[in-house]
Amino acid sequence: MKLPQILLASKSPRRKELLENAGFQVTIVHADVEEDYPPTMPTQDIAVFLANKKAAPFITDQADDTILITADSIVVLDGVVYGKPTSKEDAINTLKMLSGNVHIVYTGVCLYNGKRTVSFTEMSEIKFDHLTEEEIEYYLDKYQPYDKAGSYGIQDWIGLCKVEWIKGTFSNIMGLPIAKVYKEVMALVD
Repeated sequence: MKLPQILLASKSPRRKELLENAGFQVTIVHADVEEDYPPTMPTQDIAVFLANKKAAPFITDQADDTILITADSIVVLDGVVYGKPTSKEDAINTLKMLSGNVHIVYTGVCLYNGKRTVSFTEMSEIKFDHLTEEEIEYYLDKYQPYDKAGSYGIQDWIGLCKVEWIKGTFSNIMGLPIAKVYKEVMALVD
């Protein structure tokens, strides 16, 4: 089985790791794109909107055996979107809001093979146990999750010690619903 070469337009080491663990050879490409969206956009549409926006600079002719992948993840609690924290104080406030509650992670993905674009959104629900102020401080100081939507990484301490349950896929919460991505990539090369 020959897998296509992946061009990943993401700075996330977790997305690259997920794709490589799925057997793909990954090359990172970069373009600076503002991660803004219309304020009235429904929360379930934001992540895929941003993934498509991130793909726009790369929508050109490319080799048939290469697939561009862009993605964006957001955390939503009670209709409020929690992106990457802007400061430690912002991260503390976000984790206090998520503490003891169920929130949603939406990951939007855009795939492009030089001819066709495929976009989709995956959703996962996560229930956090109660987080004490001491635990929040410990987590932020030790793991520095300032590049992560919702101020946390499911793959580190908070995911191991403070998640009561997950509905959906673990990889989606990490930033890329890899089973769905694999299926859609393989459909694009058929």
